[in-house]
Amino acid sequence: MANSLGIMITMTTYGTWLRGDQRGWVDNGQILPANPIIEEADRKRMKHPLFLFEEGQFYEVGDFIGKSLTERLNLRVWALAVQSWHVHLLIGATTHSVADVVKCTKDSVRWGLRPNRPIWTEGYDKRFCFDEKTLWNRIHYIEKHNANCKSWPFIESPPFSPP
Repeated sequence: MANSLGIMITMTTYGTWLRGDQRGWVDNGQILPANPIIEEADRKRMKHPLFLFEEGQFYEVGDFIGKSLTERLNLRVWALAVQSWHVHLLIGATTHSVADVVKCTKDSVRWGLRPNRPIWTEGYDKRFCFDEKTLWNRIHYIEKHNANCKSWPFIESPPFSPP
């Protein structure tokens, strides 16, 4: 996106954020409240059990993501956190579509783990960073989620200091 300094992307694993979820959910861009009936109906339609990354896989999953994004798309990765049910990623501005970045990310983990089942939800969340303060706030947010995992060698610092 034009004038964006970076993009934060959040992806969730299969079955961990269904429509009607108590944390809220989104339909057609509108945030909706919990609806246990819809959530239970979606859960019954699932073809596989929910998927969670094991804590021992966090570093490996992050390594798949970082290597793929830096080597295949030549992206700068400024922050990354892998948790059991979601991944937060912050990349520098790019000419690649967010959909292509997400596809590359999800495919790298699918290829690396080869689980023979779905591991990701279909969608993702994207947040554009248009100023340095927002970008640094999102980096710190992601780093807080990454407390249990050492940093990866591909993580770079943005070319400007925190405000």
